Amino acid sequence: MKLTSLTAAFSLCASPLMAQDDMTLMLDWFINPDHGPIIVAQELGYFADVDLSVEIIAPADPSDPPKMVAAGQADLAISYQPQLHLQIHQGLPLQRVGTLVATPLNCLLVLEDSDITTPADLAGSKIGFSVGGVEEAVLGSILRNHGLSLDDVELINVNWSLSPSLMSGQVDAVIGAYRNFELNQMDIEGVPGRCFYVEEEGLPSYDELIYVANPETMDRDMIRRFLAATEKATQFIVNHPQESWDIFAATSPELQDELNARAWVDTLPRFALRPTAMDVGRYVNFEAFLHDAGLVPAMNDVATIAIDVTAE
Repeated sequence: MKLTSLTAAFSLCASPLMAQDDMTLMLDWFINPDHGPIIVAQELGYFADVDLSVEIIAPADPSDPPKMVAAGQADLAISYQPQLHLQIHQGLPLQRVGTLVATPLNCLLVLEDSDITTPADLAGSKIGFSVGGVEEAVLGSILRNHGLSLDDVELINVNWSLSPSLMSGQVDAVIGAYRNFELNQMDIEGVPGRCFYVEEEGLPSYDELIYVANPETMDRDMIRRFLAATEKATQFIVNHPQESWDIFAATSPELQDELNARAWVDTLPRFALRPTAMDVGRYVNFEAFLHDAGLVPAMNDVATIAIDVTAE
């Protein structure tokens, strides 16, 4: 695979064998095992098989991809279901068109040897976070599930330094850590952590990573073909986990380490086997959760938030 630089980003471009439709996909972060189906689809020629030439770009700023799609500067972006609900209420023309990771990855993370054995033990603690709004609502819901409120803890914005701030003792817990990465990173560094899983602590389940497009400009046919290729790649990953890891890791030396190898194993069962499939109740329930938390002024209907691009 040829790696090129693009304004603090990098892209992986298919080599067209025939006339193909060009598509630009913005990732949510630098390439990592969460993006397995996309990279495997690229490497095995599945995009080319459906006449797509896909440019995959890692953003300089993780908050940029949805904005770029809304502005017509990219065809698709990887984003997060919780953030999508808020962005639509903020007026961004966005819609979920597919799912990449179909379960929550977020967790409330503490040190394994800490005295915090249940979220009820967090009273008086310092809790780090990276993204305001949704993370505070998630944490508030977990705390309420154990008879506490946000007033019972001190929130500290640690930016994206979640596990380092926990390991260094700056905070007693962090919200927003990914169970497939931070847990492995801490274990490798000899400071193991323990997760309280958000979906087991009173939160409605949701899709962690989704594909979003601009409903005013999207090309549904291209998106359908893109999702068909990533579905085929996901099936390959499930059927051939070691071979698919070898293919994925070979695309960059930065991926060839213990953290990414462990994360690959932990992420594999969470990939959406049917990326176009729509769970209407999941989006209704999360919109209601945000409304009840006071983060959105009203409830949008599901058709505004998400669609099944395969439906006519």
